[in-house]
Amino acid sequence: MGRLILVCGPTGAGKTTYAISICGEVKAVKFSIDPWMQALFAEDMVSLDFSWMMERVNRCYDQIWEVSKQILSLGGSVVLDLGFTTKAQRDIFVNKANALNIQAEIHYLDALVETRRKRVAKRNVEKDPKVFSFEVTDIMFNFMEPKFEVPDESELKNGFKVSA
Repeated sequence: MGRLILVCGPTGAGKTTYAISICGEVKAVKFSIDPWMQALFAEDMVSLDFSWMMERVNRCYDQIWEVSKQILSLGGSVVLDLGFTTKAQRDIFVNKANALNIQAEIHYLDALVETRRKRVAKRNVEKDPKVFSFEVTDIMFNFMEPKFEVPDESELKNGFKVSA
């Protein structure tokens, strides 16, 4: 079986950049939630409705897991850059990995809020296709900020914190 890495952190922490980097190091396939949501649902979104978004995020998670499971069963490695805003979201994938006899690694990225705001503003201007899927407005940043749940020590027993 392969290696499964869950990348989590608040908005602007550098999750996608980190995921790209770690994929190169461990020869893994990367799945990022932002391009999936942008391609499949952006045109349908009329407001910042968290429950509407999460329903669609969860649909993407299900499909991403189906492909990830195939890669892992073939001995490949997978890096999931899916936001993982809550412990419950992370637990779902940890439990799915456990069912395959794989210990998921949680890599938690953190940075000061002002650093993250600057990164988001820069990303919005530069629109680098490697890390840019859509513009994150101040409203979106502020909306998501209180929703992120920092992983506790038990979650990080097979992973670690990265100060980015």
